Amino acid sequence: MDKIKNPFSPGAGSPPPELAGRDDILEQAKILLGRVKEKRPEKSMMLTGLRGVGKTVLLNEIERIAQSKGYRTILIEAHEGKSLALIIAPHLRRLLFELDRMAGAGSKVRRGLAVLKSFAGSVKPSYGDMEFGLDIEPEKGAADSGDLEVDLPNLFTAVAEAAEERQASAAILIDEIQYLKTSELSALIMAMHKMQQRQLPLVLIGAGLPILPGLAGDSKSYAERLFSFPDIGPLSEAESAKALQDPVSKVGEKFEDAALNEIFRITMGYPYFLQEWGYQAWNHAVASPISVQVIKESSELVRDRLDKNFFRVRFDRLTPREKNFLRAMAELGAGPYRTSDIADVLKAKLSSIGPVRHNLIKKGMIYSPAHGELAFTVPLFDEFMHRSIPEFGG
Repeated sequence: MDKIKNPFSPGAGSPPPELAGRDDILEQAKILLGRVKEKRPEKSMMLTGLRGVGKTVLLNEIERIAQSKGYRTILIEAHEGKSLALIIAPHLRRLLFELDRMAGAGSKVRRGLAVLKSFAGSVKPSYGDMEFGLDIEPEKGAADSGDLEVDLPNLFTAVAEAAEERQASAAILIDEIQYLKTSELSALIMAMHKMQQRQLPLVLIGAGLPILPGLAGDSKSYAERLFSFPDIGPLSEAESAKALQDPVSKVGEKFEDAALNEIFRITMGYPYFLQEWGYQAWNHAVASPISVQVIKESSELVRDRLDKNFFRVRFDRLTPREKNFLRAMAELGAGPYRTSDIADVLKAKLSSIGPVRHNLIKKGMIYSPAHGELAFTVPLFDEFMHRSIPEFGG
């Protein structure tokens, strides 16, 4: 098998050769983009799902679709250690300059830059001296209060009005949105509430872990009326087979049906794992069709790669108590897990494990799918915990 022609691309956000099983999500995004462009009300989207289900890939694809429909786009990633204001300001500046180059009379773009300069001045020293053009003065009293819940809606309004004046639309896409602070998420929701009330051509599409709907609802009770929260889950067996078989067929090769069945059994249809097994199976195979024996022989290598590159980068960020908590979860099987059962395994009082539980949720390692229950945000993490800590000492 020619390794250069290997069609699979395991990596963080790397586009798969075949985006299988996501047609309904992409269709929902197309409807959203189309309706907002025509000034028809429609809920913005927040994609939710575990690690490795392809949320970032979908965001990138939705950005491509938006651009094809004439949208001006911003794609950013939220960070635990960096504020939303610092992340988004330079991208909004670029967007406004793009609008300024478009044909059309009016002064809304210039006002947008003035409001953005005021906003940037309120988050000194990081962007207070940002260059907006020698003749652009900040608009005093606009988005410069220092209160993000007041300033961000005003800033988004100025940007959206500038786009509207140029007969354009804007799309802001934010990955890892669960890392936003409560005040930042609240400000974002309030800003989008204003966009919908005034039917302005600015849409928000975010992606985050399954805790996102709860975070949004806790921040603003009306969030569920502003956003849809499509769940991005694993692929079905048929979709998994398509994601593997179609790419190799395009280069004249194929998988045996038994090989496809074995990969689905191991990966449970999670897209990132499908890419890893497909990639290594191709490289390990001597000739087509790729057999079930090849899958079995390459699986140890795949697990080793996942342990080093997918699981451990998250595991190494944890404290000893947090690692022990996760190992206790894994001791109970595949999950989800009752919090009381985890406390029993740890031989600890339920109240004493609360701080560790909170920290693990904040770090994006676990979430609560139902009251009193916990689950891993990373698929197959229970198996990794058994490999990393074979003997659980309690």
